[in-house]
Amino acid sequence: MREHKIETPISVEDLVEVRVGDRIYLSGIVVTARDLAHKRVVEEEISPPIDLNGLALFHAGPIVCKSDEGWRVVAIGSTTSMRMEEYEDEFIRRTGVRLIIGKGFMGGKTADACRRHCAIVTLFPGGCAAIAARRIVDVLGVYWLDLGIPEALWVLKVEDFGPLMVTIDVSGRNLLDKRLREIEVSREEALKHLKIELKEILKKR
Repeated sequence: MREHKIETPISVEDLVEVRVGDRIYLSGIVVTARDLAHKRVVEEEISPPIDLNGLALFHAGPIVCKSDEGWRVVAIGSTTSMRMEEYEDEFIRRTGVRLIIGKGFMGGKTADACRRHCAIVTLFPGGCAAIAARRIVDVLGVYWLDLGIPEALWVLKVEDFGPLMVTIDVSGRNLLDKRLREIEVSREEALKHLKIELKEILKKR
């Protein structure tokens, strides 16, 4: 496992040495987008109001408060990334985002898009919303508030945001595939032991 410090705008060169399982600390601009924002970009074919090329995308809906000084993020927790699986490949192609942050894993369509467009997917642990907010140094703007505060596009400036664990790299390697193989091996081992125990039980009858 290696650690990388990455700043936006993210270039292809920044990601070529990053591998599944590595940890990243990110500084620069992160933009949030959940289900409704993905649908707007992909299904309605509406371009985002800011250029996302080379930026980081966060599957998150922040809790915010507003004062005379502007918006402040109180907490921001990652949401389940698999909900965006059907949209993410096209979202990456249309926007040029280089790094995705979310909760859990993403599937084969996203992994293929990362390989084709040189992007990566990272995992930020759930339950750390307050900790994540401490890494946000400024709210630079907000768009699409008509979708609601959690679903809007929040443009955030972060510093050493992480640790983010890489689950899909630019070669399309996917940590989900590895986990599924491990689960299958464990299942086969469990079944093998159960069959042995069952035979012993039947012998005693």
